[in-house]
Amino acid sequence: MTGSANDNLTDAMEKLLKGVDHLYSEAELKNRLVQAAKDRRQLRIKLGMDPTAPDLHLGHAVVLRKLRQFQDLGHRAVLIIGDFTAMIGDPTGKKKTRPVLSAQQVEENAKTYFAQAGKILDTSAEKLEIRRNSEWLSAMNFADALRLAQQMTVARMLERDTFNERYKAGEAIYIHEFMYPLMQGWDSVMIQADVELGGTDQTFNNLVGRDLQAAQGQHPQIVMIMPILCGTDGVQKMGKSLGNYVGVSESPQEQFGKVMSIPDSLMKQWFELCTALSPQEIAKLADGNQTHPRQAKEYLARLIVEQFHNASDAQAAADDFRRRFSEGQLPQEIGVQEIDPALLTNGQLGLLTLIKAVGFAPSTSEARRLVESGAVSFDGNKVVDPRIQVSVSHAPILQIGKRRVCKVTTRQSSA
Repeated sequence: MTGSANDNLTDAMEKLLKGVDHLYSEAELKNRLVQAAKDRRQLRIKLGMDPTAPDLHLGHAVVLRKLRQFQDLGHRAVLIIGDFTAMIGDPTGKKKTRPVLSAQQVEENAKTYFAQAGKILDTSAEKLEIRRNSEWLSAMNFADALRLAQQMTVARMLERDTFNERYKAGEAIYIHEFMYPLMQGWDSVMIQADVELGGTDQTFNNLVGRDLQAAQGQHPQIVMIMPILCGTDGVQKMGKSLGNYVGVSESPQEQFGKVMSIPDSLMKQWFELCTALSPQEIAKLADGNQTHPRQAKEYLARLIVEQFHNASDAQAAADDFRRRFSEGQLPQEIGVQEIDPALLTNGQLGLLTLIKAVGFAPSTSEARRLVESGAVSFDGNKVVDPRIQVSVSHAPILQIGKRRVCKVTTRQSSA
């Protein structure tokens, strides 16, 4: 190998290994990259996504960004929309069986995935292949399923922490849940994946793919595992149901404000997993003696908004946040949220219901917590009674903290 080729390989490995939690294995990846260059072949980089919810957030973006790095090195991303597996549900991290989604729910969620993933991935035909695993899984008959099940023992399945914990606790584990890792692994066989990406919670599933490929005479895929991004609360994995997420499709102001709300302790991880900055740059930004935490956090917020919008939007969001946070002012332009008139009784509705209806809290309990903590203002007045009924006939302003604010109206009938 020439000096130039060696340098290119070193640079590629340095880029691809940035932020990675585990790699199975580094030597295999290096060899696969070298062989692909000799053969002038694109590696096939797999990422499976079950459309169990309609929106993507920064936690999903961590793996999508790694997929984009492979694309930028000339390789082909194979994005698998798990429309078949989503109807079963990945048992990963679940202490009980997931509810089964209907085909219609899965399809509605899948529609939004393409546009959102396109904010990160190169969507050109030579760099992106989109597949649905119903292509091959729905075509399998019962005999095919039995042959697939023969590839894995119950003992191996119980090595998985989720199953092991539920088994020891005497909680139900259903046979169809054992099938999920096998189906995800079979996806790798069907697309002949060279590399599969996933979060740490997907390690078991991805390694099953290696086993199934080897059993079918294919070169086992390299498994690249990314860390799980901690949510804005600084405690739990980012998730929409927890209200600790930054959505890929959210407005610049909402994204900027949410990033500014994270604990200082999260900044290093977010810089590593959500930006393209070098380790040297990150070390300087994460060091409070070299960069003031507020300045570093504002820079982080700008970088994230620029990824999903543009530099102009990031500047406007920074100005808007500074005006609201430092000067206590409302934003110059306040968005309007329309609520379903069916929620009203005698022209009023509960404040907690309203907070949920406009998307400012994922649950009634979270809405109640916000009210009781003094974070909620309605029509210019702070409200601390969660039982209050309010009217929205005059387009009042609902505000939670300094970041979430909207005018509220009722949705007009289309009749």
